[in-house]
Amino acid sequence: MAFKGLDITGKVALVTGGNGGIGLGMADAMAQAGANIVIWGTNAEKNARAEAQLKAHGVKVLAQKVDVSQEQQVIDGFAKAVATMGRVDNVVANAGIGLGAPAFTALTAENFRAVMAVNLDGAFFTLREAARHMTTRDGGGSLVGMASLAAMMGAPRNQAYAASKGALISMINGLAVELARYEIRANVILPGWIATDMSMPLQQSKTFNEKAIGRVPMRRWGQPEDFGGLAVYLASDASRFHTGDKFVIDGGYAMF
Repeated sequence: MAFKGLDITGKVALVTGGNGGIGLGMADAMAQAGANIVIWGTNAEKNARAEAQLKAHGVKVLAQKVDVSQEQQVIDGFAKAVATMGRVDNVVANAGIGLGAPAFTALTAENFRAVMAVNLDGAFFTLREAARHMTTRDGGGSLVGMASLAAMMGAPRNQAYAASKGALISMINGLAVELARYEIRANVILPGWIATDMSMPLQQSKTFNEKAIGRVPMRRWGQPEDFGGLAVYLASDASRFHTGDKFVIDGGYAMF
């Protein structure tokens, strides 16, 4: 008999940036485990493909075109999600972009602010709307922030991205303490080198694969589906006393 604590049948999970990469990997796993899914993305075609993939698991799916850097779009999008699904039990603030520069001295204010607008402001808007919803009803909930190993390790030519993810970790820490009385959990995930559209240029680099991926103890790129089990756990009642944690999913890279 399966452990019932991991049963998320009937729960509602919202994943920003859920139309591809890690976000879709998490959404797909939660759909397989019985959760109804809301995904946000800015690309309508990717939204439609992801929606079809998720619906194949026999759950209810809502795909919304939402730019998380725009506060009103997040407010309106969350309100529609609640109206359509009845509630939201689990939110994964996953949407993110990376705009680096050849050198820190060449990083423009425009690119720095664009990264912060999506990765940090977008997470703030999303988590705030989720907290407003979850604190005004019974049953608590789960908030998950998608950070990065870049927040912990030196990230040359990628300081804007690293700064946004470091700030997200601090935000989640504060939420874990403040919202615990409402039975709302807040945790953060720190991926290592994962094969997604964002990392495609590095995936195609022979040097990077030799020098960086060759140092990963598991000797491979991470895949979006590698986050599925953790997604289900954090959405489930099995994690009801687990909050304020940092989950490193990197195949052992940071440890080596």
